[in-house]
Amino acid sequence: MRFIAVLLLLLLTSIAGFAQRPRTVDTSAKTDSSTVAIAPAPQTVKAKYEGGVFGHNNTMNGTLTFDDTNQRLLFGTKEKKEVLFIPYDAVTSAFADTQKRQPAAATVASHIPFYIGMPFGFIKTKVRYLTLQYTDPDSRANGITSFKLENKEILASVLKTLSEKSGLTARGEIYIKKPESVVDKTIP
Repeated sequence: MRFIAVLLLLLLTSIAGFAQRPRTVDTSAKTDSSTVAIAPAPQTVKAKYEGGVFGHNNTMNGTLTFDDTNQRLLFGTKEKKEVLFIPYDAVTSAFADTQKRQPAAATVASHIPFYIGMPFGFIKTKVRYLTLQYTDPDSRANGITSFKLENKEILASVLKTLSEKSGLTARGEIYIKKPESVVDKTIP
């Protein structure tokens, strides 16, 4: 019996040692995120407002529209009613956020007794958000707001288009507006 245990332990150790061997890496298949072309965003995109703008507390479904004639990002309902807008000049930073959420049906099913519902507790979906920080110089209102978008490709294209129209520069995975340079004013 002792001989079988030692043989089994030796076999497990050799398998673990084999798993730790160095691997070869194919660098030709690697793509750099800066070389991937991001398509320009459509003029209107389906979105869900998640809150953050003063006076608009409720979440609501609608569309995000790039209103280039008025230089603003417009959120409206499906009935073409304008709900809120953020001027391009007011956007100070923007980034794409991904969170894992449990759907409501999975939450309910996970509470079924006798371990039947336990596997439903592991169901998660990825939710993608466009998060904006803004400071409006006219009303002196500032805050952080977020919009839930459909998928990763649309989120990347909306973020890129908004950053170009707002004059934001990339800093890692986020886009920020650099403060205007201070002009050296010397007293004569």
